[in-house]
Amino acid sequence: MRYLSLDLETSGSNPLRHQILELAAVVEDARHPLPLAELPSFRRIIRHPEITGTAGALALNARLLAELARKEPNPELCTPAELLPQLREWLQSQSFKPDKNDCVRVTMAGKNIAVFDLGFLRELPGWGTLVGAEPAMLDPAAFYLNWRKDSRLPTMAICKARARFDDRDVAHEALADALDVVRLLRPFYELPVYRQVPGYEVAD
Repeated sequence: MRYLSLDLETSGSNPLRHQILELAAVVEDARHPLPLAELPSFRRIIRHPEITGTAGALALNARLLAELARKEPNPELCTPAELLPQLREWLQSQSFKPDKNDCVRVTMAGKNIAVFDLGFLRELPGWGTLVGAEPAMLDPAAFYLNWRKDSRLPTMAICKARARFDDRDVAHEALADALDVVRLLRPFYELPVYRQVPGYEVAD
């Protein structure tokens, strides 16, 4: 299975008011995993005429604001209208094909991707026509849930701790966080959850 691990950094939590500042994605092939540093990757920072945000989100993304303020040319810089056309072109270069409606749809993975990132993606010009997501999405939290003790799905930091990663802090950098999602999912390629159930009978 191939999937796209995607992460956003935004100026706040409201997709109708706040903006995407950074989008990064990596392509993972679970049948033939590559070293993380060799995974095909895509990153863009997005320039807006004005940025509306919360103090906490803007402080967290100060590095992005500094990058956006630079005057020198930046090949990773684009506008909101350019973002999905560029992502589509890159996905097609990775052999993702358009469907019968000419939309490139991919299986996406990410921490909170369905409840957070997807809301922002839907506000981009071209979402659902140029690029779209398959209905089912992969969130590593489901794989690291303690069903008896947790009262909510674990955070990225808790997932990393339960996976016994040496680096347990969350980078809050889109590419690093997208790679962390791949790291969290990889242990389950060889031993899927259903295979851990005694007496399972599932056709492969």
